[in-house]
Amino acid sequence: MSIGSRTGWDEWARAVPPLRCTSSLESDHDPAATAVHLAGAGLADQYAVYEREGVWHFAAGSAVTLTATADRITARADGRAWTSEAGAQPLEVFAEALAALGNAGGTERHFYGWAAFELAHVLHGDPAAGGTGPLLHALVPCVDVSLTRDRAVIRAVDEAWAQKAGDLLAEPPAAQNAVGEVTPAEAERIIAEGATAYGQAVARTVADIRAGLLEKAVLSRKVPLAAGPRTDFAASYLAGRRANTPARSYLLDLGARRAAGFSPETVLEVGEDGGVSTQPLAGTRALGTDPAENERRRTELLTDPKEIHEHAVSVRLACDEMEAACRPGSVVVEEFMTVKPRGSVQHLASRVTGRLRSGAGPWDAFASLFPAITATGVSKRAALGVLARYEEGPRGLYGGAVFRGSTGGSLDAALVLRTLLAEGDEVWLRAGAGVTGQSLPEREIEETCEKLRSVAPHLRYAGG
Repeated sequence: MSIGSRTGWDEWARAVPPLRCTSSLESDHDPAATAVHLAGAGLADQYAVYEREGVWHFAAGSAVTLTATADRITARADGRAWTSEAGAQPLEVFAEALAALGNAGGTERHFYGWAAFELAHVLHGDPAAGGTGPLLHALVPCVDVSLTRDRAVIRAVDEAWAQKAGDLLAEPPAAQNAVGEVTPAEAERIIAEGATAYGQAVARTVADIRAGLLEKAVLSRKVPLAAGPRTDFAASYLAGRRANTPARSYLLDLGARRAAGFSPETVLEVGEDGGVSTQPLAGTRALGTDPAENERRRTELLTDPKEIHEHAVSVRLACDEMEAACRPGSVVVEEFMTVKPRGSVQHLASRVTGRLRSGAGPWDAFASLFPAITATGVSKRAALGVLARYEEGPRGLYGGAVFRGSTGGSLDAALVLRTLLAEGDEVWLRAGAGVTGQSLPEREIEETCEKLRSVAPHLRYAGG
């Protein structure tokens, strides 16, 4: 069904079943393992696991989805489909469709989804470079389970879905018995893949920066996995989560894209009270098992002119972008240039906060901040051109976002880095480094290796 006006999303919203059943159960199971157990149970063809601040959220059931390409928005519910032309603003129409869910009344609903990096071209660059594939995808689940170390809360559209989840929660989490795992030597071979070509791309980017075309570009390299079809995402997620200290983590199979990741930072966090926060991380050193060496690297990180400049540029632009969506005078840097441990690396980190301006919503802030400056560059438009010239193919989810939001106005979006990615049978890793006029190709290569060590050593393979 084609929707002639943007207010036509109300009919779709009325077709979305409300959450009718809520139950709370005591649990003494590991919440990460329990979430993976739910994900592997085959409840539906789409699911998402999203971890935030010690709570794992599991969502499943693809009866209600919303997908945006550069020119069209498609919504599905109750076996029907609604479409609308996106015009020049696919994100705006996508947000209006989600807002209709809140206007339909009933209980507050959560949604889970992703935004591909190529949405950046539509928002800040050349819309034609956004491609023809999906740029945004969201799932409004049939069952939504929140897991902590002592409790599980189930919200479902009916008793049948609630019972399915309850029965699974009563079981001990299934062991993730992957057939194989990478050896240390194999992990290092994976990490080194494509390093020489990447160094050449860094040198070309440095030349562009010194020519005055831009200040910074976060250039990445793609690392295909030869055993891609056999990669066990669930087992890799659990192994990687135990070795990482992420700001957010996620495991999902949504809209024909799969991901298992350990995000070091958020693109944005919006509360239902209108508070907005973003957490730029820029500046990196390795993090190992030797405390003395880690402290030496930390001190080096805090005094390295290249790293400090890269970080300060990112914070400056984050403030500018926040001000576009926030009340005048509300944007402040609450935390500046601390050091955060993130798995195999440590980063310079800052936090910028503000309050949404009158009439603005969470997606207005998302439009301003996406993609994260720490995955793009300065200026964003110029950096997008450099990435298109020097990177291998489109990024897809890498550098984009995985998000969880609510019809009450909250939105939490994790930056997709340190992530195992897949479409179809193709599986890969990707890592990047912030390139400035002071960059040396050898150091930027090593930085990508340091970041890949957050994921590559924890890969697990299934049989077949």
